[in-house]
Amino acid sequence: MKQFEQSDLLKALPKQFFASLAQKVSLKVGQGFDVINLGQGNPDQPTPDHIVQSLQKAVENPIFHKYSPFRGQSFLKEAVAEFYWREYGVKLDPEKEVAVLFGGKAGLVEVPQCLLNPGDLALVPDPGYPDYWSGIELAKAKMHSMCLRSENEFLPDYNEIPEERLQQAKLMFLNYPNNPTGAAATSDFFEETIRLAKKNDICVVHDFAYGAIGFDKKKPISFLQVDGAKEVGIEIYTLSKTYNMAGWRIGFAVGNESVIEAINLFQDHMYVSVFSAIQEAAATALLDSQRCVEELTALYEARRNTLFKELDKIGWEAEAPKGSFFAWLPVPEGFTSEEFADLLFEKAHVVVAPGIGFGTHGEGFVRVGLLTDEERIQEAVERISKLEIFKKVGK
Repeated sequence: MKQFEQSDLLKALPKQFFASLAQKVSLKVGQGFDVINLGQGNPDQPTPDHIVQSLQKAVENPIFHKYSPFRGQSFLKEAVAEFYWREYGVKLDPEKEVAVLFGGKAGLVEVPQCLLNPGDLALVPDPGYPDYWSGIELAKAKMHSMCLRSENEFLPDYNEIPEERLQQAKLMFLNYPNNPTGAAATSDFFEETIRLAKKNDICVVHDFAYGAIGFDKKKPISFLQVDGAKEVGIEIYTLSKTYNMAGWRIGFAVGNESVIEAINLFQDHMYVSVFSAIQEAAATALLDSQRCVEELTALYEARRNTLFKELDKIGWEAEAPKGSFFAWLPVPEGFTSEEFADLLFEKAHVVVAPGIGFGTHGEGFVRVGLLTDEERIQEAVERISKLEIFKKVGK
């Protein structure tokens, strides 16, 4: 069979680091090994029943069997506006400041193509979510990395960015609560970001995927809560994490009217909007009781506490995350992040994500997901302890 050559565009795309990791895990499981997968970012809990029931009912509506409106159902955009007002005190125009997305990832990849021309510059966090790179490459644009360090609470230090780069930059990606570090942003940091963006005419894209997941009774703040945020950027929210709807592929972008219009225009040419029954269920999720969200956050916090209690026992010192469902753990001396991840995988059958997969400055760390029950988390740490890499304490 003739093999058709891929386009230069596809060849230039970044390697999907975690796709190869998933293949390695599947192969090991297929060989009969009991693998504890702490390397994934896929929620392990089901979608709440009332959201599922909303979809089941909506599927029977023949009106929803037709094409959806290109720019999404008004009832969902109105629900988004009500959600943002209730949760963050942010007023949104449902028709001008809300864009319906096929999940948050789609929006993150689309925005660079909407705003950047070939050769334009985008500022990206390092470590950060790899799909930021994909959208920038598709736009044939360039990146400048903003290093996230533990000594700066995993917030970028804007003083480290050369003035020339700031003047060239047209786009900036941020993400708090942060994947992979679990760090949280402050109002002061967002205020500094807004001042920087205004001065240098930079559009800020805040990836708020883990916006519902904050620990120790501290609710993560929305970028749009800070005065002036809508003037300089947008926020992208997904229902994947808040409501365990990862497979439903539904999210939204909110904020600056011109950016929302650009996203809508791009999507007009790419697809007709998300199946309306899913939009109905998404509206239900946003507007109905948020008890399920509170319970989910409590579940992740309990898992976090269990993980760090067990890590402390074996002498693996690390800082607990402030939000998200990830922990960012330092690699012991003598290993790269990939070498250490491979060791845990081959010798303990525990999967973690090597930090290098999130960028150059992710080296020296591994990401651990809180996406399995507490017993399996305890077992994972117990398996690691048997490798005698860490010096146990209190024994």
